[in-house]
Amino acid sequence: MRLCVRKGAWRAMWDDARARAPEEAVGLLVGRRGCAQAAWPLANASPHPLVHYLAEPGELLAALRRADAEGLEVCALYHSHPAGPPRPSERDRAEATWRVPYVILGLPEGRARAYLLPEGEEVEIRVEP
Repeated sequence: MRLCVRKGAWRAMWDDARARAPEEAVGLLVGRRGCAQAAWPLANASPHPLVHYLAEPGELLAALRRADAEGLEVCALYHSHPAGPPRPSERDRAEATWRVPYVILGLPEGRARAYLLPEGEEVEIRVEP
C-alpha cells in the first residue's frame, strides 16, 4: 500500500507537529482520489498530551462533516511523537480503529512513517508536488 501526500499538506502536517511540541499533535490528512491535499489539525484532548493523543471528539466530527460536504476523503490520520521515533507505541496499536494509514511524525529524527494499525504493516509515503 502507498500513501500519496501533496507537498503543501506534508509541510502543514510537520508545521503543526513542531508548533505543538512538546505535546503530541493530531490531525487528519484529507484529499481526493487517494491523495492527501490538506492537513487538518485537531485539538489534542488527551489528559496526558505529552505522551498520548486523543482527537477532540467535537472537532473530529466537525472535520468529518466538512470533508463530506467538500467531497473529500480521509486519506490518513497523523500524530507526532515529540520525544520518540516514528513507530507505533503499544497504545497507538491498541487504540487504532480507522482503516486508513496512521502517519507518525518522529520529531527527534525528523522522519515520518505510516502504518496500518493495529497490524503494524508499514505503508510507503509518497510526497508529490
